[in-house]
Amino acid sequence: MKFAEELASQMVQEWQAAYMDYSTLKQALKNLVTFRQQRAATPADVSQRRTCVNKSTNNVDDTVITVQDQNYYQEGGRSELEFFTILDDEFNKVVNFYKDKLQQLKVEAHDLTLKNQVGVHLDIIQQVELRRDYIKIYKQVRHLRSFCSSNILAFSKIMYKYDKIASRTASNVYFDMLDNSFRATSNEVYELMERLEAAFIEQYAEGNSRKGKKFLRLGGKREKHRTTFLLGNLFTGCSIALAIAIIVSMHARDLLNHTARDEYMESIFPLYSLFGFIVLHLLMYGSNAYLRRRFRVNYPSILGFKEETDLGFKKVLLLASALSVLSLAAVLSNLDMEMDLRTMKYSTLTELVPLALVLLVLLVTFCPLNILYHSSRFFFLRHVWHCASAPLHKGTFTDFFLADQLTSQVQAIRSLLFYVFYYTMGDFTTRSNAFLSQKSYKALYIVVAIIPSWWRLLQCLRRFYEEKEQKQGLNALKYLSTIMALAMRTMYDQKKELLISNKAVYFFAIVVNMLLRLVSVLDFNETEFLHKRAVVALVACLEILRRGIWNFFRLENEHFHQVGKGQAHDAVLLPS
Repeated sequence: MKFAEELASQMVQEWQAAYMDYSTLKQALKNLVTFRQQRAATPADVSQRRTCVNKSTNNVDDTVITVQDQNYYQEGGRSELEFFTILDDEFNKVVNFYKDKLQQLKVEAHDLTLKNQVGVHLDIIQQVELRRDYIKIYKQVRHLRSFCSSNILAFSKIMYKYDKIASRTASNVYFDMLDNSFRATSNEVYELMERLEAAFIEQYAEGNSRKGKKFLRLGGKREKHRTTFLLGNLFTGCSIALAIAIIVSMHARDLLNHTARDEYMESIFPLYSLFGFIVLHLLMYGSNAYLRRRFRVNYPSILGFKEETDLGFKKVLLLASALSVLSLAAVLSNLDMEMDLRTMKYSTLTELVPLALVLLVLLVTFCPLNILYHSSRFFFLRHVWHCASAPLHKGTFTDFFLADQLTSQVQAIRSLLFYVFYYTMGDFTTRSNAFLSQKSYKALYIVVAIIPSWWRLLQCLRRFYEEKEQKQGLNALKYLSTIMALAMRTMYDQKKELLISNKAVYFFAIVVNMLLRLVSVLDFNETEFLHKRAVVALVACLEILRRGIWNFFRLENEHFHQVGKGQAHDAVLLPS
């Protein structure tokens, strides 16, 4: 692994901008090498370059090397000037950040110690928050120690490369200044760590040094990775086995050619497809969480996660596999109970299996008890509420991100609507889905589909009003067009009555109607080939043709409208 990649892998992502820009300095060295190679190919009568490196012994913490830019532009002076200028800027940036961060952590640790020493009784919540603050500050101190060592190594690498290229020993002087700038304060970092460890061990580990240090370094996580790994593998294996069992059962009983196949797909499949959508989304989220961790994306800070609300990819995949096992087991039990002669008489119980499963999922999601990732569940529910109250609540990136996720779960939301109507307004014991033709269901079928996009539209309008950014207005138009497309597509799908089987005829008629309408509206003058009177007559003829085409489709629509009301065959009085 190259050192640049190694340095990037060791960076604290929140402080990435404060690290030494190793790539830029390396490129400056390459420019110096290129110049020396070009100079070697030129005549030797050029004057020798002089470079003055002013080594400041006073205030070495702020400025280490300063390159004078007067009278040193001969034969490589500019190249080395560029290198040392960048080097000075990077060094000062790193040193200043290090000193400021150390001072900040010392102040925070002092305040924390005062809170811990006050003789006021702390309740459980305050104790938990205080312990969390200890862990947070201790983690920051360890990060600062890593920041120091990584940058020292980076500067050392760069100076060794410079010595090799320039054939000099400038690195020795520079290393002395590194010692004065970094290592002189490293003792303060270690002392701060020891004070935090001692206070934490006394307060929360009952004097057990090993237990207290382990708790601090693990960040308070008590996750049993081995148990999570074994359970995840177990559930994954069970899911695969259940899926194979369902496929074998369907083929063995020839369910694909069964007379009740269409009834099953129309009534039962929407109930179980809900869990398929959720499991797939969890799998994708878990995969993304793994990749974000693999490539060191600071997603907890971006999404507003805390230690107790952030579910790692292992836990997310564990949830996905567990829900997959439950849903596949429900499908298999439903098939077996329906086909087994001994359980066919319990048809009502058979039809209640998917309802029991969805109620279990909802119960776990809204459970107020501190079990099954309580903090993560309520973090999710809180931000769902923020999405629902978008125009009244100033959203964060987490709210926008969650609303975007929900726009991809339109069919899952519609499946929940199907659950409500199927078990309340339909006869689920006979798998009746007559409610699909009800106006209330058709209207809600459109409404629930546009809810996530509506939330995003309101969020964009709120941000456009507050931030006055043009892109927020464009985003609002995007989601408005999505709402219109969803509504029109759904209404078109619900309108199945067409007299002409070839749908291309209708699209062709739409285009022709628009073009002929433009011809009748626009004012055409006399052309070279036709007199003005002839043009007017031609436009009038085209308008009559357009109206004739429109008449057919208008009466077709009225025909189906009256059929729905039972009025398509009213009695007609014939002349006597």
